[in-house]
Amino acid sequence: MTDNDLPAIFRDYNPLDDKMLQIIDNEGNIIHKELMPDLDDKTIIDAYQQMLYERIADEKAVSYQRQGRMFTYTPNLGQEAIHIAAGMHIRHEDWLVPAFREMGTLLAKGVTMKEMFMFYNGNEHGGSFQNAHHVLPIAISIGTQLQHATGIGYSIKYRKKDENVFTFIGDGGTSEGDFSEALNFAGVWKVPVIFTIQNNQYAISVPVKAQTNSVNLAVKSVAFGIPGIKVDGNDFFAMYLAYKTASEYARSGRGAVLIEALTYRLGAHTTSDDPTKYRKREEEELWGLTDPMVRLKRYMENQGLWNIDEEKLKERYRQEIDQQFLDAEKHKSYPLEDVFQYMYSEMPDELRRQKTEYEQFLSWKEKRV
Repeated sequence: MTDNDLPAIFRDYNPLDDKMLQIIDNEGNIIHKELMPDLDDKTIIDAYQQMLYERIADEKAVSYQRQGRMFTYTPNLGQEAIHIAAGMHIRHEDWLVPAFREMGTLLAKGVTMKEMFMFYNGNEHGGSFQNAHHVLPIAISIGTQLQHATGIGYSIKYRKKDENVFTFIGDGGTSEGDFSEALNFAGVWKVPVIFTIQNNQYAISVPVKAQTNSVNLAVKSVAFGIPGIKVDGNDFFAMYLAYKTASEYARSGRGAVLIEALTYRLGAHTTSDDPTKYRKREEEELWGLTDPMVRLKRYMENQGLWNIDEEKLKERYRQEIDQQFLDAEKHKSYPLEDVFQYMYSEMPDELRRQKTEYEQFLSWKEKRV
């Protein structure tokens, strides 16, 4: 890989220099007009509406969990610009290999909120994504999905298909061996994979500074010989440009790309987490000023594009999401046999013991009702 092979923004925002791609500021003002993507008004309005839908769905999911109607959930609050920008570039034939905090991109690929609610309720049918083409299940184990993404990328290249792979990981996941192994082979094989690090500052309670001594996370691309770029993850236009450029680069046959999306997890790591134990309110308030939805809304207001009845739209979204949650609650449970029967040709004693124990639990639970 030489500088001549790189798209202009990857040369101009070399991660070794710790520069960050940014197009609008916190007030929605354009600070790099020459980089502004050529988007019509309808597309910008649609992007905001998609971000709003994700945020409402996220708030509702936390509420359902707090009501005891859903199990542990991973909030997406504050990271919507990344997900929607990616979703606007991932095509029907492209692959999505998610981690567990990419709700908006999953929705863009055709996954329904009903399926996601089923997944977080422990219903395996929620991971099948019936109408979503080329989407792998949500990966809870940290980092394992990246090797799958690289393998799919190799298959695409081998079969000479016109497809890209989009995959995601958090800042903490970059400390996993899977991350380095996946990027290493992606670089060697020059596969069409777009890796996104959602750097939301914390891997549960561990800050980025305790994860790496590198100047940033995008710089990790250098060792593997692939382009890398650090992007303001709360700037929708910067993320849109990064994904547009990365998609074109990967599709051209030149290989993989690494994007570090600098953002902040405004909510908890999961609904089992209490962020007040490890971060200060002042920090949260400071990052709150960079909220991606506030910034995009201010841009739209500055440009005279704001014509959305937001409260009416929120109410419509809430009703739609409530209905999908009710449908998920009513969905028949999968047979117990499905959990245990198909892992081995002959069920081992340990698995048989677990099955018996779970059957006893269900019997006890049924008697209590």
